[in-house]
Amino acid sequence: MTTHLTRDDLWSLEQYSEERPAFRARVMAHKKTRQVALGEHARLYFEDALTIKYQIQEMLRIEKVFEAEGILEELEAYNPLIPDGHNWKATFMIEYEDPAERALRLGEMIGIEDKIWLQVGNGERIYPIADEDLERDNADKTSSVHFLRFELTPAMIAAAQSGEPISAGIDHPAYPIEGGPVDDAVRASLVNDLASAQVH
Repeated sequence: MTTHLTRDDLWSLEQYSEERPAFRARVMAHKKTRQVALGEHARLYFEDALTIKYQIQEMLRIEKVFEAEGILEELEAYNPLIPDGHNWKATFMIEYEDPAERALRLGEMIGIEDKIWLQVGNGERIYPIADEDLERDNADKTSSVHFLRFELTPAMIAAAQSGEPISAGIDHPAYPIEGGPVDDAVRASLVNDLASAQVH
């Protein structure tokens, strides 16, 4: 399981232009097993080495970065988003199409990033460490995008690996979601993030 990308894991801009169609199709299929809808207007997108490699390659392509310094800057920015065997890392997005409704709801949802939970079997709910890179809300509203890290105990990891269901929900008063178990494909993908973790 890859927990850290290096320059050796990336294609050059020329190589990526050739690989991109097939790689993009592979990543899009993979991403379908890495997202969990929380009601109609919120979603968790779980990151891993493949989704982050795609993000880095796309950034390098868009910005036409080919020098070592620029590539290393992107790696430093994105590597912390890859789970490292004892956690799940996810981008949480609040999704309202209408700008006026979105602004209103974001004002009501201050602090929601701390109220999202995951649960393995009947264990304790796991609440995230949110937005370690920068503060994403203010006194008036929360952001529509948050980065979350869910830390698991060895017992939670063992339970997930032994087949216990994984559930997700939100207990914020403005957007309460009593989530049920994620589907089997998502569960298998999330368990794969823990493949190298050992009880210690």
